[in-house]
Amino acid sequence: MVVPPLNPAEVADMLGIGPAEAFDAYLVSGGLPLILDEWPQGADLWTYLARAVARPTSALLVSGERTLAAEFPVQAQARTVLSAIGHGERTFSLIAREAGGLNPGSLTRALELLTSRRVVAVDTPLSTRPSRETRYRVADPHLRFWLSFLGPGLSMIERGRGDQVLEKIRTSWPSWRGRAVEPVIRESLLRLDQAVLPEGTDVIGGYWTRTNDPEIDLVGADREPIAKRLTLVGSIKWLENKPFDVRDLSRLIVHRSQLPGADEDTPLLAVSRAGCTATGVIALGPEELLDAWRQTT
Repeated sequence: MVVPPLNPAEVADMLGIGPAEAFDAYLVSGGLPLILDEWPQGADLWTYLARAVARPTSALLVSGERTLAAEFPVQAQARTVLSAIGHGERTFSLIAREAGGLNPGSLTRALELLTSRRVVAVDTPLSTRPSRETRYRVADPHLRFWLSFLGPGLSMIERGRGDQVLEKIRTSWPSWRGRAVEPVIRESLLRLDQAVLPEGTDVIGGYWTRTNDPEIDLVGADREPIAKRLTLVGSIKWLENKPFDVRDLSRLIVHRSQLPGADEDTPLLAVSRAGCTATGVIALGPEELLDAWRQTT
């Protein structure tokens, strides 16, 4: 039986925080009630993290360890592969290298185990053409955060230097969050009222090539993995004080021209944490995304 965690809207309601802050809390906690129960009412991310990394027994630290121990008590190879993905490696060859030069057969078996247990998700580019550019990511937001920062920092935390771990999180947070929030935003978009997105948007993914030129955050289509029709092309700009602007729009238009199946009439979408100053795009922010979860709960 799969018991889902709390969703971003439930996280916002439980903690009494705003939409943008709720997505931050969701990325760190994964919606796990045990972690959220330790989160002070109305506290921002950094207030909570400063407290959590100061205690080796905090739910934030213990939950990741328990998950790994329960899922992979003896499969050391699967844990090695999961750690490689958690450190940011996403392609088959890069995961193999990060995992110590694992041979293709062993890596394939480990990935099959991880995906069968829904610990790792598999993404492929969405367009009207087939592609083999598969990417892997840790499916659970909290475990992704734990593998990126807390697992590598456990020894420092146990020595009473959680402040050093917190500083590393602060330094990497904008880039880490920008990548980690993408699947959450895609799921949020699919929960929006049908009148918001172009008609026929039944799936939302991304698009990339081997060289990441282009790399497109959001692609809407009628089906996956090979679409018959693309319904939108979009960009995510999830920064504190930088809205989606004309330069971002120009870049998105160029990327649209490089996307198989898209043309100049394909609608454009901007998802931004800090608003949108460009015109000619569908613009959505944290408020609309959080409301989408409330519509389906």
